[in-house]
Amino acid sequence: MSVYQPLSDRLRPQALEEFVGQTHLLGERRPLTRMLESGRLHSIVFWGPPGVGKTTLARLIANYSDLQFISLSAVLDGVKEVRAAVEQAKLHREQFQQGTLLFVDEVHRFNKAQQDAFLPFVEDGTFVFIGATTENPSFELNNALLSRAKVYVLKVLENDELEQVLRRGAQLLADDLSIEASVNVEIEDRASELLVEAADGDARRLLNSLEQAMDSAEYEVKDDLSGLVKLTVEHCKDVLQGGVRRFDKGGEAFYDQISALHKSVRGSDPDATLYWLVRMLDGGADPRYLARRLVRMASEDIGNADLKALQITINAAEAYERLGSPEGDLALAQAAVYLAVAPKSNAAYMAYKAVLADIKEHGSYEVPLHLRNAPTKLMAELDYGKGYRYAHDEPEAFAAGESYFPEEMDERDYYQPVDRGLEIKIAAKMTHLRELNQNAIHKRRKG
Repeated sequence: MSVYQPLSDRLRPQALEEFVGQTHLLGERRPLTRMLESGRLHSIVFWGPPGVGKTTLARLIANYSDLQFISLSAVLDGVKEVRAAVEQAKLHREQFQQGTLLFVDEVHRFNKAQQDAFLPFVEDGTFVFIGATTENPSFELNNALLSRAKVYVLKVLENDELEQVLRRGAQLLADDLSIEASVNVEIEDRASELLVEAADGDARRLLNSLEQAMDSAEYEVKDDLSGLVKLTVEHCKDVLQGGVRRFDKGGEAFYDQISALHKSVRGSDPDATLYWLVRMLDGGADPRYLARRLVRMASEDIGNADLKALQITINAAEAYERLGSPEGDLALAQAAVYLAVAPKSNAAYMAYKAVLADIKEHGSYEVPLHLRNAPTKLMAELDYGKGYRYAHDEPEAFAAGESYFPEEMDERDYYQPVDRGLEIKIAAKMTHLRELNQNAIHKRRKG
């Protein structure tokens, strides 16, 4: 009985000319091509989503450069395996005078000690190091490692590139059906589109789906004994049910899309806002998390320019709690659109940050006596609350000239309303109150 080998592994390119995608790195005068042609290899970190060719590219570089290829997984292996790889590389050089390429998949899973373990051997040329990661290297890899490796960003495959992979994979599977005659493959256009769309830039996912769909494809034998495999929409639908688009709930793609959603709201683009929100919902993001982010946006980017924004986002979050998906998703979409078209103000957000900076710089000043409560006789004897002016007893319910800051602090103007939405009126009211303050202080000084 033959050992099963996944289609994605069987179809792995054996030469650079067969590699699909990453044309910004491969091709005439491209970085990796120049490196290979010059023969001056350097350590590399490939950063990109799953299924874009990180492992395959590392293997091809080893083959092209006539290097022994050793592969480790940071998920399964540790310092012990790294040391074993080092010994293997040294022995191979002594016996065969051939260098080694050490490939570490999911290298971001290594802790600092594990990453440091192979740095000396990168330095002394025991092996060329290539790491692969789906996470941002800036956050996940040691500076010592990053300083010794060049980071190359790999992109998701375009639809036309995925279609190339699809045709190759389908033909390989069709050829398995016969060793006596050629087998042709017919894939309905819509079936091809469904597989490519569901793959969402991931070649491995595409080939896994194709392999399952081909299990139920129609196989015909013609009079000349040649074969024909027909793959239809129906064959693909069963395989793709329940599939979700590429979405890493805790990784780089997650935060990139959250950032795009937030910036679309801030940029007052309701269409882009809807796109990113729905894309994240479609990809499996937690709707409750998205609801919390919308509430945050209402305060950070709309603020007092439109007081309804905060209430609408809270209502949307509550609606989702009551209805769940998919009904509650629409409430989130409605709230997101409202935020996008609402007047914008970050005045409250900027004031909050300014106050926080002041507190961190100056520490904890005492509360002035006149602002303290005096619920007991002792506290009253200590002048707690003495001199406090009850604003409701003053003209316009405003104690003009009163100070509410600690005595060690000058007055601050943290909150600067913008000239949009309700904050236009708020700014006018604040200007009027400041004038009353100035007049009261002026009278006090004259008196």
